[in-house]
Amino acid sequence: MPSDPKPHTEPLMLYLIRHGETEWSLSGRHTGRTDIALTPHGESQARRLVPTLASIQFEHVFTSPLQRARQTCALAGLGASPEIAPDLAEWDYGEYEGQRSSDIRMTRPGWTVYRGGCPGGEDASQVSDRADRLIAKLQALCGNIALFSHGQFACSFAARWIGSPVSQGQHLMLALHL
Repeated sequence: MPSDPKPHTEPLMLYLIRHGETEWSLSGRHTGRTDIALTPHGESQARRLVPTLASIQFEHVFTSPLQRARQTCALAGLGASPEIAPDLAEWDYGEYEGQRSSDIRMTRPGWTVYRGGCPGGEDASQVSDRADRLIAKLQALCGNIALFSHGQFACSFAARWIGSPVSQGQHLMLALHL
């Protein structure tokens, strides 16, 4: 009688990586669904990840479908066969796409994406649902997993990962600097 397969005892380790700089991230413009490329500096930021990420054996690599995340993944040395995960996409900023928070606050004092949502785009509950779907998928896996995503979604995801509401993502920050 064959023996039962050994259960996987390798812990789940997530590596959450924000895409490199774009023209809009440099100028502070909200970039949700607009599919723009990395700047040359953003490409350099991604390449600087190679030595760190090359030392890690990844069982799975997931990336947002947007080119800035896919470019970062490829330039960081993990682009051979990443799985495109639509739930890793940035917030849909709707009418606020391309605007700066300071400009939005001129008409909506105190606004943050985490509390105010975006007319014609997503609100916190919709982003929470996406993060929760992704978490459920990841919890069925084990080993090292790379996730290439975007600033505000990644902070929202991190908040949900620890069981907090998406609004707590406002207290987290993913830097573009390396």
